[in-house]
Amino acid sequence: MSDRDDKDQEDGRQQEAGEAEAQQSGEGGQPAKQDEGGDDKDDAPKKPPLYKRPLFWLILIPLVLALVIGGTLYYLHARQYESTDDAFVDAHIVRISAQNAGQIVQIANLDNRHVDAGRLLAVIEPSGPEAQLAQAQANVEQARAQYQQSVAQIGSAVASRRQAEAQARGPLADAVKAQQDLARYQALLRLDPNAVAAQQLDQARATARSTAADARAARRQVDSAQAQVTVAQRAARAAQAGIGAREAQVKQAGVTLGDLRLTAPVSGQIVNRQVNLGSYVAPGTQLMALVPDEMWVTANFKETQLTLMKIGQPVEIKVDAYPGVTFRGHVDSVQRGAGQAFALLPPQNATGNYVKVVQRVPVRIVFDHDRDRNDPDPRRYPIGPGMSVIPTVKVR
Repeated sequence: MSDRDDKDQEDGRQQEAGEAEAQQSGEGGQPAKQDEGGDDKDDAPKKPPLYKRPLFWLILIPLVLALVIGGTLYYLHARQYESTDDAFVDAHIVRISAQNAGQIVQIANLDNRHVDAGRLLAVIEPSGPEAQLAQAQANVEQARAQYQQSVAQIGSAVASRRQAEAQARGPLADAVKAQQDLARYQALLRLDPNAVAAQQLDQARATARSTAADARAARRQVDSAQAQVTVAQRAARAAQAGIGAREAQVKQAGVTLGDLRLTAPVSGQIVNRQVNLGSYVAPGTQLMALVPDEMWVTANFKETQLTLMKIGQPVEIKVDAYPGVTFRGHVDSVQRGAGQAFALLPPQNATGNYVKVVQRVPVRIVFDHDRDRNDPDPRRYPIGPGMSVIPTVKVR
């Protein structure tokens, strides 16, 4: 039996009960209450519940299927990416500082402008260092003159040694001849005691002693001349070393003079200029800062987001200042250690109650610019350190 038949029977029973009640009311002398239309209110048909209407299910079922399919597709898509809003543009800011004290006599008007490497930025008064450089150059010339003098002394000492050697040849030869004569007389004396007179033998011995003494004196003169040569050579080497020391002083003075001309070490944009023409600066005084062209993004991801993150994975970068522009990049490196490990006062978790907090790890993301894909060039936008970005890394 269908639900509609059951409903008809129920309506029939209610109608019969109503008629019986009306008859009882008529018999008791109390007329039944009727509305202005003459119809009983209980006779109005009742509406079926909403969940029993076919249209309700025709709308609910497709809606639930759409939500399930949409949620599944969103999950499958979202699980491929890791993103964070704790990310900022970063760069190695170059701070241009004075190396020597002095007054600014020239400074380039390049606030917030791009400069190439080697561009002159400022000049400090160079009067003192120029005098030091001139003095150092004069010392070099003096050292060279001393070296030339030492070389000349070497030549003189060599000549003296040669003269002493020439003068020593005669005494040496006489000493050799006298020693040979004495040896012959002694040999004859051993063969025949009467072959050599005692006077001849004594004279030969005296001659040998005299010539030997003259030979020793000649040798000493040669040795003295050689010592003079050695002294002159050492003096020349010392003078040559003095030239090197003086040249080092010249280089130092040149460096000092060069430090007075401040140039851009790398290409970038000049920012935060703090001095003007005529300002007096001391060593270490910061004049201005330079933001290099090479920038990157430091993204602090949760440690639970690093499971599938690897070097080289593509990244979509959205800068808050340019919401309609999507920059491209890739993961360059992941820091080994959470940020708290490098804090000035690292937390001490060995005392008290411990509450686990998910730490964040800095990830370095480098901008990419592929002209074939028509990627936006970050160098054409005024993007600088500290600006907020939202990187999205494709990890699957």
